[in-house]
Amino acid sequence: MKAKRVFLIVLDSFGIGAEPDAAAFGDAGTNTLGAIAGQEAFRAETLKKLGLFNIEGVRGAVGTPAAQGELIGSFARLREASAGKDTTIGHWEMAGLVSPQPLPTFPEGFPPELLDAFTAKTGYGVLCNKPYSGTQVLTDYGEEHLKTGKLIVYTSADSVFQIAANEALVPVEKLYDICAQARGLLKGPWGVGRVIARPFEGDCAANFKRTPRRHDFSLLPPAPTMLDALRAAGLATIGVGKIHDIFAGQGIGKTLRTANNAEGMATTLALADEEFTGLVYTNLVDFDMLYGHRRDAAGYAAATAALDAWLPGFMARMQPDDVLMITADHGCDPSYQKTTDHTREYVPYLLYGAGVRAGVDLGTRYSFGTVADTVCQALGVAVDVAGCGVWGALAR
Repeated sequence: MKAKRVFLIVLDSFGIGAEPDAAAFGDAGTNTLGAIAGQEAFRAETLKKLGLFNIEGVRGAVGTPAAQGELIGSFARLREASAGKDTTIGHWEMAGLVSPQPLPTFPEGFPPELLDAFTAKTGYGVLCNKPYSGTQVLTDYGEEHLKTGKLIVYTSADSVFQIAANEALVPVEKLYDICAQARGLLKGPWGVGRVIARPFEGDCAANFKRTPRRHDFSLLPPAPTMLDALRAAGLATIGVGKIHDIFAGQGIGKTLRTANNAEGMATTLALADEEFTGLVYTNLVDFDMLYGHRRDAAGYAAATAALDAWLPGFMARMQPDDVLMITADHGCDPSYQKTTDHTREYVPYLLYGAGVRAGVDLGTRYSFGTVADTVCQALGVAVDVAGCGVWGALAR
């Protein structure tokens, strides 16, 4: 069988256990799925039938595996081949591009010469210049930002250059322009994976809060990905959520931005009723942004339950030659208190469709690029990408 449409849904940060080299990343013993499965709000009946609890390393450790007759999907565990654990590198590898070197990070803040160049280019001074996670940076620097007009520039354990500004002082379109200028500076040894606009509102530390108008400005992938191959073959490539931002638009034919998981799922469901041939590539960001980094295991579990409840309705709308794939880009164990960073974990790979054999245990596959090769095989596009596809073992 050749698929007409593939719906690839990325549960941002949905790891399923530490990889063998996790200790080298400071992440020994982490397990995002293990951390949420015991929460009261956790529900995964549909994910179970797709094979989540039958995956190697999950089976017998987390949840109850589905019996062979219950399984409606096939499944694998994917191990990352790239030297990183961030969103950009994870998605690049998922699209067939392995990164042998990690993107640069700045645990001591950015060098003065970079910030001087930033001020000269944008006309704005800088506050903070430290690693921060979550919204504490607004509490600590938001009032000074309003008084001085300087921008709150900060990083995290990820390869990011984040710029926070109050929308009442710096309109969001202006903030985007500033971030675009910063993106132009941040190359070579300063070439962080993402420049992130972090608009917020409020008039004092007690009521500052982020608005939903975050925008990421990513590095261009250093080589073609599956998205370029699909477009070259004349197929649709539709990015839902922050996919356009992650790939800096490269290979994306149509972009549908979303603010949260609910919008991402609603947009993906609506696309099931549209006529096209190609790929829908959806990122559900709340798992990572709202729950993983904030170490909110209960919230993460509830978000998983919401996805699980949504899946049957989406699956009922799928056409006979559609394929659903569910995976992740890294882990972000909400129970891990050593840091609030991503965690180096295996990720699930679940596949479903009328033309997909059910109950096939594909074991552990090296490289997230397995996804890229399988997508292209399913859609009948010849491509040279990292990873070895599994379509031949699944197509009816």
